[in-house]
Amino acid sequence: MLTRRRFIAISAALAPSMALTRPPVHVETGIALGAQVTLRIDHPDAPRLAAEAMAEIRRLEQVFSLYLPDSALATLNQDGRLPDPPFELLECLALAGSVHAASDGRFDPTVQPLWRAEAQAREAGQPLSDPDRAAARALLGWSRVTLSPEVITLAPGMALTLNGIAQGYIADRTAALLAAQGLTRALIDTGEMLALPDGTWPVTLQSGDRIALRHQGLATSAPLGMTFGGDGVTSHILDPRSARPVLSPWRAVTIAAPSAALADALSTAACLASGLAEIQAMCTTFPGAEVLMALPA
Repeated sequence: MLTRRRFIAISAALAPSMALTRPPVHVETGIALGAQVTLRIDHPDAPRLAAEAMAEIRRLEQVFSLYLPDSALATLNQDGRLPDPPFELLECLALAGSVHAASDGRFDPTVQPLWRAEAQAREAGQPLSDPDRAAARALLGWSRVTLSPEVITLAPGMALTLNGIAQGYIADRTAALLAAQGLTRALIDTGEMLALPDGTWPVTLQSGDRIALRHQGLATSAPLGMTFGGDGVTSHILDPRSARPVLSPWRAVTIAAPSAALADALSTAACLASGLAEIQAMCTTFPGAEVLMALPA
């Protein structure tokens, strides 16, 4: 079974110079939403904090996973409605709606039926037929998703994917949990990154440029980082306007933003933009969001 993973070509390294009296940065790793999670925590009580952070990540996976049958998102997709939805799901969907509007519909979590149809066709060794594509396309439409603290509802046959925002959101929530306990120096990497306010973390972008990440979220999307059927040419990112895998002019786009969730969603939408000006205009909707890298294909 195909699993979604946007392969991110960025790496983070610990600062090489530290006072000899400081304990080494604690590194904890795990897996969530099909991606490796890495926590780098600079604190005397780092092992305990890391354990609590990993527990929070596992809890949030029960909200956002498409593949855990009892997750909140999976239940919503199966039933078409979710009474008393978790606050985290509502908050993430609200942000998704904001990016959907700012991106002129490029970012659209309702593409899940189309993604599923593409994946099933490729697994069967054939391209998605025009009738099946049209049937899946008819199920798209953010305007047919209703959100309230009491219930989330979808139109019949619809389903959502938050794979273009949930990993960033989990990084944000994990960082918030750690910050609430007084932690100020850490790098959370769930596939998307968030750095707490103290200290800087050297990050190498796919372009080879190095930046110092501090008190900011960071995400990179690569249209061909994962392809349907592993063919190397059919992007896993779908264009809701054409209902086809995107033919992106970009090899990779990196966005920095105040939150990792916002950076995650904007970098996904950016892969559907035809030019750098479009990406920059989208980012100006959100104070603090900026394009750090846009590599042409």
